[in-house]
Amino acid sequence: MNKKYLIFLLLILMTASFGMLACNKVDYPAGLPEYDNYYYVGFMPWNNKPVSVDRSQTSLLALPVQFHSAFTRNYDAVAHYKLDYTGITDPAKVGVDFDIVDKSGSVLKMEGDSVYTMTFPEAKEAYDTIYVKLLHNSAQGTRTVNINLSLNETAQYTVGIFSQAFSRPIQIQ
Repeated sequence: MNKKYLIFLLLILMTASFGMLACNKVDYPAGLPEYDNYYYVGFMPWNNKPVSVDRSQTSLLALPVQFHSAFTRNYDAVAHYKLDYTGITDPAKVGVDFDIVDKSGSVLKMEGDSVYTMTFPEAKEAYDTIYVKLLHNSAQGTRTVNINLSLNETAQYTVGIFSQAFSRPIQIQ
C-alpha cells in the first residue's frame, strides 16, 4: 500500500473519531410529573431469597432496606411492611417465635393488620433496617414468616415496591 494512502486513511479515521466525541450533550427532561412523588423501597441484597436463622440466636436479625428517591421534599415518606403467612402451613408467629423491634430491641407496634412502618425524612434516598428479635420458642420444626414490603399510596406521594426485592422469608429452625 501507498504510504500517502495510509496517512490519508488515518486522518479520515481520526477526524471521524473526534467528530463523534464532540457530540452535543442532550438535556433530557426530568420525567413525567405524575412520577415526581413516586418512590421505591426494596430489600438489600437485591433479591427475595429466604433467610434461615437458628431459633437460639441472641443477636437481632437485621434486614437492610433501601429507599429510592431522586428528590428532597418538605414531607416525610412512609414505607409499609407486613407479616405475611399466606400458604405457610407452620407459620412463625409474632410474640411467640419473634418480635419486630427497633435497633435497641424495643418491640414496635403494628398499625392495623400486621402492618409496620419506616419513615424516610424529607423523602431523601436512604437506607434503613428492619430488625427481628427471636424469642427462642422451643416448638419443633422450621417455622416461617414472610416480611413483605408493600405499596403505600397517599394523596401526597406513593411508595412502591420492586418485584425482585419486596419479600424476605424468614425460616426459624
